[in-house]
Amino acid sequence: MKRLKWPAWMPVDPYILLLLGTVGLAALVPARGTTADVASGASTAAIAFLFFLYGARLSTREALDGLKHWRLHVTVLACTFVIFPLLGLAARGLVPVFLTDPLYQGLLFLTLVPSTIQSSIAFTSIARGNVPAAICAGSFSSLVGIVITPLLAAALLGSSGGFSADSLLEIVLQLLVPFLAGQLLRRWIGGFITRHKKVLGLVDRGSILLVVYTAFSEGMVQGIWHQVSPLRLGGLMVVEAVLLALMLALTWYGAKGLRFGREDRIAIQFAGSKKSLASGLPMASVLFGAHASLAVLPLMLFHQMQLMVCAVIAKRRSHDPVAEEAGEVSGRKSAAGSRTAVGTATRSG
Repeated sequence: MKRLKWPAWMPVDPYILLLLGTVGLAALVPARGTTADVASGASTAAIAFLFFLYGARLSTREALDGLKHWRLHVTVLACTFVIFPLLGLAARGLVPVFLTDPLYQGLLFLTLVPSTIQSSIAFTSIARGNVPAAICAGSFSSLVGIVITPLLAAALLGSSGGFSADSLLEIVLQLLVPFLAGQLLRRWIGGFITRHKKVLGLVDRGSILLVVYTAFSEGMVQGIWHQVSPLRLGGLMVVEAVLLALMLALTWYGAKGLRFGREDRIAIQFAGSKKSLASGLPMASVLFGAHASLAVLPLMLFHQMQLMVCAVIAKRRSHDPVAEEAGEVSGRKSAAGSRTAVGTATRSG
């Protein structure tokens, strides 16, 4: 039997449809009572296992090699954890005209989340950019985000977002400790993870679906969804479209102003303009508890939007004439060698 493939013309990531289906299931059949306790415990275990896998996958050697291109990585980190949050803070002026306060808290949280790994690599490869740099930039962002995102949430959201000081300790125990454990055990389990990466990828996505179901079930029981109207959702989508457009322009032209070559600019644009659903959902579950459903809604919408827009940009960049500059030739050779490994990566991250 031939394996079923998602139609190439379909603009919606099938995993997003699964996420939306999970939200619908939580709306129709939310977990209550003992079922909610079991789902919450399973969600906690799934989040810890998810970050254990993240740690086990990150190659320490690749990370150390990537430090040689420190200007690019500092630029991506600045876009992710400085410029994005500043734009999020500026969006405060849109309350209450475009956004309700809970939706704004979710939007601000979105700006604090680390960058993606898989989709940044895939789009950089398609656009003939610096793929090794995109790999390292996404990995560094995810690693730094485990520490920086909770600290930024404590500083910028505070108690208004459902955040408490105890959440910092919970982040350390539930996210950072499993991540470090994965790094320590990578020497012995790295080969197993490489051989079974497709199966473990399904575990990744299944864990995130469980986190989504638990978070939205809690939101339904608490009656949070009565605070959101279709008009407000429309306003949120407009705000996010503007946010994405600004970051795509800033990363592209800002990198040009900093005198990066074409291939580096592509890596900076795709790694510096996107936010990770895979990292953001578990963090929101830990940080916001029962309020996590509204906190992750802006992130879920932004994730799908960035995939659709960046897919179009990457395809157009792939047809750009490339000058045979000495600094760019070596990057293109590395990108060509990495393309086959990242062809299906746009469905996660």
